[in-house]
Amino acid sequence: MLKLYQFAVSGNAHKARMLLSFLGLDYEGIAVDGLNKQHKTAEFLAMNPFGQVPVLVDGDFSLRDSNAILVYLARQYGDAHWLPNEPQALAPVMTWLATSANELAWGPSRLRVHYKFGREINVAESEQITANLLTILETQLTASDWLALDHITIADLAIYPYIALAPEGKVDLSPYPAILAWLRRIQAMPNYVGMIGMWEG
Repeated sequence: MLKLYQFAVSGNAHKARMLLSFLGLDYEGIAVDGLNKQHKTAEFLAMNPFGQVPVLVDGDFSLRDSNAILVYLARQYGDAHWLPNEPQALAPVMTWLATSANELAWGPSRLRVHYKFGREINVAESEQITANLLTILETQLTASDWLALDHITIADLAIYPYIALAPEGKVDLSPYPAILAWLRRIQAMPNYVGMIGMWEG
């Protein structure tokens, strides 16, 4: 059986949980004890030397990084709906995976870590990155229901959690009606799984 090592409060782990649910896959969710630094033990570091969640284990295969896990699950258990094969369809999906690892991580995700967990950051810088990202998302989602193609893909799942969790970082989403409509579309999908703290329409 698939195993997902995770923190309950991790938006990155939630990306994997959503796709596992959308694909109808059975898996064992394994809670990692962050308070006692279980993710920094030798056993965990053997799976992910960066000491981060999520980690997916599929038999003898172990994989770190939420975006890599999305790609693996889509290819191994999904179909081209989630991750297309054709280059001009695949490339836009990959651009949003890169955005999730950069602007999303340095903006909304970092603000949430600051306000929810007390980590010191450059707040002004993260607020500026967030404002720019939300403007770009709003423009994209005004023109299209989904980020990369004319249907949901792993691009949407890569971006969704930390936008839905943005209010925990003191980010007001109300000026962005297209983003809010996109959040509602994802939340209305069959087998959607939510997370405490997420914006709900």
